[in-house]
Amino acid sequence: MNHRHVLGIDFGGTKVALGTLATGATPSCPHSTVRLQTLASAGAEQVVERSLAAARALTNGPAAVGVSTFGVVHADRIRLAPNVPGWEGLELPRLLSQEFGDTPVVIHNDVNAAATAELRWGALRGVDVGVYLNLGTGLAAALIVNGRVLRGAHGAAGEIGYLLGADPDTCFADGHAPLEEAVSGGALTDRGTALLGRPVSASELFDLGADRDVASLLAEAIGALAVAVANLCITIDPQRVVIGGGMMGAAAHILPQVSALVQRAVPFPPEITAAQFIHDAPLLGALALALEAAG
Repeated sequence: MNHRHVLGIDFGGTKVALGTLATGATPSCPHSTVRLQTLASAGAEQVVERSLAAARALTNGPAAVGVSTFGVVHADRIRLAPNVPGWEGLELPRLLSQEFGDTPVVIHNDVNAAATAELRWGALRGVDVGVYLNLGTGLAAALIVNGRVLRGAHGAAGEIGYLLGADPDTCFADGHAPLEEAVSGGALTDRGTALLGRPVSASELFDLGADRDVASLLAEAIGALAVAVANLCITIDPQRVVIGGGMMGAAAHILPQVSALVQRAVPFPPEITAAQFIHDAPLLGALALALEAAG
């Protein structure tokens, strides 16, 4: 493979996805992909080495490399990644630099990467000020300012999962992510399982909405999400809010309630719409980052 291609790597909590894309191409064009399962027993550096070995087999000398990772990249280390052993404090930029040398490498967290894909090809295209909201196992946002993702002073802009709830003593310093613990897919799974006394996924809960207790749980969670989105819109005055992530299978339940409150609460209500890319959004974002770096 020659320098007309870029490489994207998406480090996820349970898998790593890699792909290549020709410069000037769109995601609909064929590109090579590889997926690796990450074992809980494997160390973080071992996961990175297996991924880089797969990258070598996939491409030789890419024009640029884009990388998506959970957590955030701050001071050349991964931060805010407490749930995956070995990743908190991992020097991922150094490991990638050692592998790719002078080849441009751009690293973003997975939500910012997904937002970059939406900016380049999807629902945020042409947007100057916007918000990308990821509803998955966790909860986070990407803030778009001047048509680009805002990283923040420490790479942590948009980490809305840490927004405070009613109890200000339950916060980051105590090991909590209050909003994420209330409204994310992981939170709904835990709360729904406790409520029903059997394992249930977040997506299944939306199919059980006829149950009064389930309906109450969902209304509370989506209500809290809608408040957070409305407050975010009041703060940055976006043109558009794009919502993606694994919970978007329940978009018909989520978007109307969020949109209704935003219309009532925000002086200049933005458009609320579903993301164009749901599956593989972070990998597509990594490829978009690489294309930007390749020029």
